Amino acid sequence: MNKTQRYISCGVMLAAMAYSAAAVAHDKHGGYSAGEPGDPKKPAREIVVSMNEMDYSPAVIEVRRGEQIRFVIRNAGTEAHEFLLATTAENLKHGEAMKKNPDMEHDEPNGLRLAAKKSGEILWKFSKAGTFEYSCLIPTHRELGMTGKVIVK
Repeated sequence: MNKTQRYISCGVMLAAMAYSAAAVAHDKHGGYSAGEPGDPKKPAREIVVSMNEMDYSPAVIEVRRGEQIRFVIRNAGTEAHEFLLATTAENLKHGEAMKKNPDMEHDEPNGLRLAAKKSGEILWKFSKAGTFEYSCLIPTHRELGMTGKVIVK
């Protein structure tokens, strides 16, 4: 095996280890705190969420436990914004990581980042009761009030 092949093999092994560690950590926490990704084959109630400059509309959403929601998210603002669905504690922790890496892309079914005037969707099943939040973790946006609540009864 030549030097290049060793580097490639090493890189593949490191990537596999990182993926495995992430999977174990995710499983250890019981999946997503606010529920689970929705099933596109099942019916869903649609809720349109508009992101403006430092706020969401609606700011409070009520759903039933077990309900599947198709969030249609529209960035009506003039800059990029995010919609990240989790607990307040999880979003605060993730927000700290975002301060160090503000261009971090989210590849999770419970969140997305949209450029100005763009739209996207999240399909989510709320399998757990409680109060969760959606917030924009782009540095300073959350601190300026860009949060909303989902109350699951």
